Amino acid sequence: MDWKLEGSAQKTESHVLQEQEVTLEDTGEDGISESFQLLQIDMECEHREEMTLPTSNAVWRSKNVQRKQRHWEKIVAAKKSKRRQEKERRKANRVENSGIYPQHSKRFLRSLTKERLLEAKHSGPRLCIDLSMTHHMSKKELSRLAGQIRRLYGSNKKADRPFWICLTGFTTDSPLYEECLRMNDGFSSYLLDIAEEDCFSLFPLETLVYLTPDSEHALEDVDLNKVYILGGLVDESIQKKVTFQKAQEHSVKTARLPIQEYMVRRQNGKNYHSEILAINQVFDILSTYFETQNWPEALKKGVSSRKGYTLQNSVE
Repeated sequence: MDWKLEGSAQKTESHVLQEQEVTLEDTGEDGISESFQLLQIDMECEHREEMTLPTSNAVWRSKNVQRKQRHWEKIVAAKKSKRRQEKERRKANRVENSGIYPQHSKRFLRSLTKERLLEAKHSGPRLCIDLSMTHHMSKKELSRLAGQIRRLYGSNKKADRPFWICLTGFTTDSPLYEECLRMNDGFSSYLLDIAEEDCFSLFPLETLVYLTPDSEHALEDVDLNKVYILGGLVDESIQKKVTFQKAQEHSVKTARLPIQEYMVRRQNGKNYHSEILAINQVFDILSTYFETQNWPEALKKGVSSRKGYTLQNSVE
């Protein structure tokens, strides 16, 4: 009985092996190659699944990194939006403020400014800045004066009817000249006259009008035949009547801005009232009046509230 079962098992195993051999013979080499290809594809798929699955030891992008990335993207987007708005604002301002030349380039506008300034040299009003008193000034005062000259020249460039400016008593080896070069970009190419002589020897005395707050005569109008002088003096010690006395020494007419005629003193805690203005503030008043022929409007532009004055018709 046992011998029969063992023999039957051997026959069955032999029969299975024969069937496998028959199967391999039927499939041939092509079948074996195809089986290996399928096996390789399965292994690659398993490898990719393992790579994509997160593990407990390494997280591809932590929550902190994602939060920082989102925060940075918001900053970049805000900066882009701000630049876009600023660009649109500048474009709108150019169209609004450039008058009849909104479509022209900066080079054309610079050429137009140069043409207006050169025209003022021949037919416009003249403004002389007397710099013969700077040797008494400190380094700090010289720096302030250089800044005032820069602002004055900038205002004149923007004016529709500019003045022709002349800096007198001004030497190229002076501390003020060095300070102007240091503080004012392009100062050496400013469209103005520079003279070492003082204003009293450059122009006929009868054409000169020295503007000083100590004068008894209020300026009524801007005369194209006159040369108006501003004292280039920044004196923190506030020396009295320096420019007025200098004009009297040369028998030159004087005038003051009509602050007293169009403005009144305003009460303030310090009880401070002063008609002494920086040269660029005086120029802003002259330039505005020359264009508008309106003293209240001109004084409002140049006389700040810190001076303790306000227009007569102003409502406090």
